[in-house]
Amino acid sequence: MCDSSLPAGRESDVARPHGARKTDAGASVCSCEGGGLSRPRAFEDMDTISATILVIEDHDSTRTFLADNLSADGFDPLEAESAEEGRRLMRTQFPDLAIVDLGLPDCDGLELVHEVRTTDRIAGSLDPDLPLLVLTGRGNELDRLRAFERGCDDYLSKPFSYPELRARILALLRRSRGRPRSGRIRVGTLEIDPLARQAWLRGMPLTLSKKEFALLRALAAEPTRVFTREELLRGVWGFRTLGATRTLDSHASRLRKKLTTFGDKFVINVWGVGYRLVDGSIG
Repeated sequence: MCDSSLPAGRESDVARPHGARKTDAGASVCSCEGGGLSRPRAFEDMDTISATILVIEDHDSTRTFLADNLSADGFDPLEAESAEEGRRLMRTQFPDLAIVDLGLPDCDGLELVHEVRTTDRIAGSLDPDLPLLVLTGRGNELDRLRAFERGCDDYLSKPFSYPELRARILALLRRSRGRPRSGRIRVGTLEIDPLARQAWLRGMPLTLSKKEFALLRALAAEPTRVFTREELLRGVWGFRTLGATRTLDSHASRLRKKLTTFGDKFVINVWGVGYRLVDGSIG
């Protein structure tokens, strides 16, 4: 369990980017304490790696700045403002990399890093091999050493250069390509590899859209549990406000049809509540 006590001074008050603005030339500029830094939207001299990046940061403007710029660079960002929300997204969304702030409201980020790294590889619900990049206002040598001892893969102090952060992210993702994969999830005759983003039904590969797979892996994180519509719309689609939308129902309907090829029934609509995933034996 994380110790909810924080060191003197909230870390989010130490140093942070203030946001991004557009120039006449169309470039996005990161205005950080200590000087402005230009960030072109396209890095033509670097590989583009499509990946899901989890940003665990309690400071709203910093989190939004990171999510907006990562999205503009072709990544799929997930946002969490607390350690608990970060854990939930790790369990249900299976990010390729996590950026972790240390001054979280419910837990010191070092404890979260340690928790991920010490997770049981077989029985645990987190991926112990998940690349972790600490982004923090704590810049002294002792803090850096502690973070690496707890298991982080990289460490960057605030204020920071977004181009440097992006380069570090790309380097970690390239190195993680060859890392051992976490175990597959099996629900009856359905098999899911969250990290490879592949699924099989009775050994036959399934062709799923990005959001269909995201919905499937979210439901598979806790088979038989009923996930509410609000949980799925926020977790899979990132909706912040929930209005009248049929997005979830239409994706769930298409996913259900693809999983009934052999007459099995996996995706169950719990009327008025949400959806759950079962082992296919329910008729």
